[in-house]
Amino acid sequence: MRRWDLSVLSAALIGVGLGVVGGGAVSRIAAPWAATASTVVLWLGLGAAVAFAFARSRPAGLLRFRPIDVLWGVGLGLGLRLLQGWVSGVDAAAFPSAMALDGGLPSGWWLTEAIPAGLVAPLVEEFFFRTVVLVAVYQLLRRSVGGVAAGVTAALVSAGGFVLLHATAGALTLVDGIQLFAVGGTCALVVLLTGRIWGAVLTHVVYNVSYLVLVVVGTWGAVAPAAPSLG
Repeated sequence: MRRWDLSVLSAALIGVGLGVVGGGAVSRIAAPWAATASTVVLWLGLGAAVAFAFARSRPAGLLRFRPIDVLWGVGLGLGLRLLQGWVSGVDAAAFPSAMALDGGLPSGWWLTEAIPAGLVAPLVEEFFFRTVVLVAVYQLLRRSVGGVAAGVTAALVSAGGFVLLHATAGALTLVDGIQLFAVGGTCALVVLLTGRIWGAVLTHVVYNVSYLVLVVVGTWGAVAPAAPSLG
């Protein structure tokens, strides 16, 4: 872990900066594929920073998987989704859906929306924020301020950066910021408590996939034919 020093943190800042700027430039192209390409460019920036960090060293135990990581992921992911519903007042909002003009899910929705949001984004973002950023900040501070203070600071930096990254895609409301910070902070806490990344990844996956399930259910419910009258 010693080689995850200031150079790794600097590489992370450069990677996310290039990803955001490059992705923003691509998103301005007047083409149907621009939005998807913009996200890919952002992920490439994050991924480059992750690759640089792991090329220097691999923190002991960080990539180890334990069955209990599944329990962490499912329990915390669903808990965060329930928290999101409560904070956002979902009982007064329309049921989420991905309706298209023809009355169903848009063509290619699974490939362009579901898989990237449900699997790729959690993996890339967790490895960037909860491995590179979290571990690098913790490593830089733990000898000078102690393990607890270093862990708290690293978690706050990791969660705050997670919120800021999503803010680059558009203006966030206060509720959005709270929800994203809760996800980032919870995932950071999982890594700090377990020393492993997979619980955080699965938490993020379950959180995102649970929303995608609601979208599918809402869409199917909206297009389903009305039940025949029994009167």
